Amino acid sequence: MTDTLIKSPNTAAPDDLYEQLIELHRDLSPEESQAVNARLILLLANHIGDPDVLSEAIELAKNRSE
Repeated sequence: MTDTLIKSPNTAAPDDLYEQLIELHRDLSPEESQAVNARLILLLANHIGDPDVLSEAIELAKNRSE
């Protein structure tokens, strides 16, 4: 079975997650913020692991309109 990217809401507490992300960036310089985003993306990509799902996510992120 091939996994596909989940595009519908799939977070138990989205507001809490949003607050965590905001707090993560609080008091960071733009460069530090970019670095922490990169680390988070790489950690989550490693967790997902499926290259097809990751490719789909990359395409969706690149094409902002979807």
